[in-house]
Amino acid sequence: MNLQVNDLLPSDLSMGTVMLKVGDMAKVSAYYRGALGLEVVAEADAGLYLGRGAVPLVHLAPAPGLQVASRGEAGLFHTAILFEDQASLAATVASAARYDPAAFVGSADHLVSEAFYFTDPEGNGIELYYDKPREDWEWATTAAGREVKMASLALSPQAYLRDHLAEAEPDRLSETAAGVGHVHLQVGDTATARAFYVETLGFERTAGFHGQALFVSAGGYHHHMAMNVWNSRGAGPRRDTLGLGEVLIGVPSADDVAALADRLKVAGVSSHHTGAELVFEDPWRNRLRVAVR
Repeated sequence: MNLQVNDLLPSDLSMGTVMLKVGDMAKVSAYYRGALGLEVVAEADAGLYLGRGAVPLVHLAPAPGLQVASRGEAGLFHTAILFEDQASLAATVASAARYDPAAFVGSADHLVSEAFYFTDPEGNGIELYYDKPREDWEWATTAAGREVKMASLALSPQAYLRDHLAEAEPDRLSETAAGVGHVHLQVGDTATARAFYVETLGFERTAGFHGQALFVSAGGYHHHMAMNVWNSRGAGPRRDTLGLGEVLIGVPSADDVAALADRLKVAGVSSHHTGAELVFEDPWRNRLRVAVR
């Protein structure tokens, strides 16, 4: 499907704060601060906003009465935190490994990026990554459209830290910038995900994986969001559980919000539109908020 320009999300879209519903606030906040070097940006909305500098990356919202989601339910696969350089990434990986070695679950060279994966104390996935230069990304035209070449090649954590970690860096985490680069979801099927995220919301498809995963972006990024069925094939709408509460997407203007509100209305997707922001759910009840930055 070839979308028209006015059907697309703005090319300078950015991912914002990911809200997590948390059962044990003390334990989870201690992990994000102690392992990842995040600091309290604000105490608001009955929870904590944690980030680097003045930039909030995660919003921890207390939800002590909720249960942990089962592995096969739709919801969050991981929140991906993007670093500006390899040294900053290495410093955070070293800090996280030192804080809780058991939370480390893997690493990979994805051709477009270098990534390390962890799990927080309540099972929420975390990716820490660095983007390789855009001029080194490879794109190809396929039967499904233009795709960026990605893979999961071996990436040794020990070699990476040896090459990129300076001795003092893990003690200066809060001084380095980071942001939410992308958000990866578990869904029931990728065809429905494409219909919603590409044909309705206006992301562009950038890659797929044998009907098991879908990658989408705005402005030629490798992906701002992804959806997979690796654990959740056939999953229906989510229960209200611990884990993902909301994904925030930032756009430049109220006109961008209004254009998306119109597309949702035409598609029959209910939403709450205040002018400056728009709140709605995907087919699996993952809540998204699109707001003017």
